[in-house]
Amino acid sequence: MRMYDCIQKKKHGEALRKEEIEFIVNGYTNGTIPDYQMSAFLMAVCFEGMSEEETLHLTMAMAHSGDMLTLSGIEKKTADKHSTGGVGDKTTLIVGPMVASLGVAVAKMSGRGLGHTGGTIDKLESFPGFRVDLAEAEFEKQVQELGIAVMGQTANLAPADKKIYALRDVTATVDQMALIASSIMSKKLAAGADTIVLDVKTGSGAFMKTLEDSIALAQEMVKLGNNAGRSTYAVVSDMNQPLGYAVGNILEVKEAIDALKGKAPADLMESCYVLAAQMLLGTGIVTDFEQGVAAAKQTIADGSALKKLAEMVEAQGGDPKYVYEPERFPVAAYAKEIYPQSEGYLASVQTEEIGMVSLVLGAGRETKESEIDMTAGLIMTAKIGDLLNPAEPMAVLYANDEKKLLDAEKRFQKAIQISKEPVQPLKHIYATVSGEGVVML
Repeated sequence: MRMYDCIQKKKHGEALRKEEIEFIVNGYTNGTIPDYQMSAFLMAVCFEGMSEEETLHLTMAMAHSGDMLTLSGIEKKTADKHSTGGVGDKTTLIVGPMVASLGVAVAKMSGRGLGHTGGTIDKLESFPGFRVDLAEAEFEKQVQELGIAVMGQTANLAPADKKIYALRDVTATVDQMALIASSIMSKKLAAGADTIVLDVKTGSGAFMKTLEDSIALAQEMVKLGNNAGRSTYAVVSDMNQPLGYAVGNILEVKEAIDALKGKAPADLMESCYVLAAQMLLGTGIVTDFEQGVAAAKQTIADGSALKKLAEMVEAQGGDPKYVYEPERFPVAAYAKEIYPQSEGYLASVQTEEIGMVSLVLGAGRETKESEIDMTAGLIMTAKIGDLLNPAEPMAVLYANDEKKLLDAEKRFQKAIQISKEPVQPLKHIYATVSGEGVVML
């Protein structure tokens, strides 16, 4: 078998066989296929696309290129949740404890943040002593006994995807649906959960900017998961403004704790209830969506979700007192209130730019080696459609360097638009996707 022939075949729009796709993935991962040939193949895929069967073969080949967690020691149904990335997205810290307190085994492998998108692992490390470097056996034992564990991604999880994505990033081959879906799903399948719930973001702060593209990506990934034998669901949610109010590690952890007390913004609570309901449906804890939402709400009302977060923090070496007394968390040395430059309605937010504001303040990483300031970030106090008063702050910026505050304020003001005319508030959830189809909400 030759890579030349595989490139030629795909260039002419022909479907590749399973063996050919495995040859390509394995050859590139072990270094026998060079970058220039893989680049040519990826560009051919961008022009000619891949069939449903080809995409499944690509996904499975990348998933099997490294460690495959089996979670065989866990007796309950296991579930995992994945977000395609966003600003202020702290839903794992809320949804995980919710569904774990209802009997779902939440086995979550998460990554760190890079660029404007925050990572769940970084947020959890806001708790002093919290460990994410769990061995596989330790991870499974905690999920079995406690019902929830969150660990960092193993170095050998879907290594083919890491190598292929790095090449896609520099060859303008990132934005192809089959390649995006297989990249995400290869890691989720390798992580081993029975049920996978995907939170597919749409809008100015998301990878997919249009609702049409976001729904198409959700459908593609749900199909892949189901074809691979996993119970897979997706939720298409808004990212035309930050989720909740807080952006930044400790600030988001505090907001997640507020959510577990039922005191968070409506968009964040709705997103969490819908995601939790899908996880409960997928694992058979409930039989319909409304029942799932009601069950999720009950975990907030009775305090069981908050208790589960505290138990997870303690089990992984963190101090659970911070869950019940979030005022223990350190705060940034400087805070700056940002006021609207005119009266009017908040009309639009360049959400990705708000993420960059948090990066400037110190809350994100420009490179993998960058140090994060856990106390840095911002809290927006307005949502699209709200009436803004120049005498009242619409955001507060937090940093440990006054110059960063000045730079961040300039970017923040450019990222928002104010209208004299009333503006319709945005929906929080647009659709749910399952093997049965798309349901618009």
